[in-house]
Amino acid sequence: MTSLTTSPRPMRRAGGGLQRKPWWKTALGVVFTVLMLFPVYWMVNVSLTRTSDLRADPPHWFPWDPTFEGYTAVFGQQLPALGTSLLVGLGCVVLTVAIAAPAGYALALLNLRGGRTLNFLLLVAQMIPAVVMAMGFYAVYNSLGLLNTVGGLIVADSTVAVPFGVLLYTAFMSGIPRELLQAARVDGAGPWRTFRSIVLPVSRNSTLTVALFAFLWAWSDFIFASTLNRNGELIPITLGIYNYIGNNTTQWNAIMATAVVASVPATILLVVAQRYVAAGVTAGAVKD
Repeated sequence: MTSLTTSPRPMRRAGGGLQRKPWWKTALGVVFTVLMLFPVYWMVNVSLTRTSDLRADPPHWFPWDPTFEGYTAVFGQQLPALGTSLLVGLGCVVLTVAIAAPAGYALALLNLRGGRTLNFLLLVAQMIPAVVMAMGFYAVYNSLGLLNTVGGLIVADSTVAVPFGVLLYTAFMSGIPRELLQAARVDGAGPWRTFRSIVLPVSRNSTLTVALFAFLWAWSDFIFASTLNRNGELIPITLGIYNYIGNNTTQWNAIMATAVVASVPATILLVVAQRYVAAGVTAGAVKD
C-alpha cells in the first residue's frame, strides 16, 4: 500500500545534479531582513543608551556603556498603563468576535438579502480614516458621558476590527461543506444551534486570526486613546509613552524601553499564533 504523503525532494538539474538557488537571492533576502529589523535593533540600542550619550556625533551604534534607567522607569511607572492596554485589548477581542462571528455566519450561510451591499459597506468602513471616526466618537461620547472610560475605548477600537472580522468570517464560512449544515438540520438543529455546535468550532483558525488582529489593533491604538481617553484615570500604554515627551526634555531611553516592553506581548502572540493566522487569512481563498 503506497503512502499518500510524499516528502519534498530537491530539484535536480538535467545532468542529475542538485539545483541550487542563486546566491544573490539569498544575499538579497538577508539585506532586506536586516533593513526591516534595523528599527527594532535601534529601539533596543537607544533603550540601553545613557541620556548623555543620546546626542553623540557620530551616534553610538552599540551600547558600550549600557544603562537600565529606561527600564526602571517603565516598571516603576508604566505597569498600570500596560494593564489598561491588556484590558482594552481583551475587551476588544471579546466584542469583535461576538459581533463578527454571527454576522459572518448570516452573510455566508443564511442567504440574507442585501448581503453584497453590506459587504461593500464593510469595505468602505475600513477606508474611513481613524481621525474622522475619532471626532465622531468624541461628539457622541461627550453627549453620553463615555469620555475617559475604558468601556468607551473598547467600543471605539472594536469599530476598526469588526469589519475585518466580518469579511474574514464570511470568506471562511462560505467554504464550509453544506453537507454539515444539512446533517445538523436533519438532526433538528436550528440556525443558532448549528452556528454554536457546527460552524463556530469549525471556524477556529478564523476566530484566532480575528482575535489576534483585534488585540493588536487595540494594543497599538493611539488616535482613539488620545482623543477619547486623554484625561482618564486608566490610560493605555500608547499614552504612557507619550507622557515622556515634553516641551523641553524628551526621555528617549524611557520611550524606547517602554516600546520594547510593549512589543513583547505582541511578538509572543504573533509567534505562537503564526500557523493559525496563516490558515485563517487564506481560508476561503480557494474553492473546490
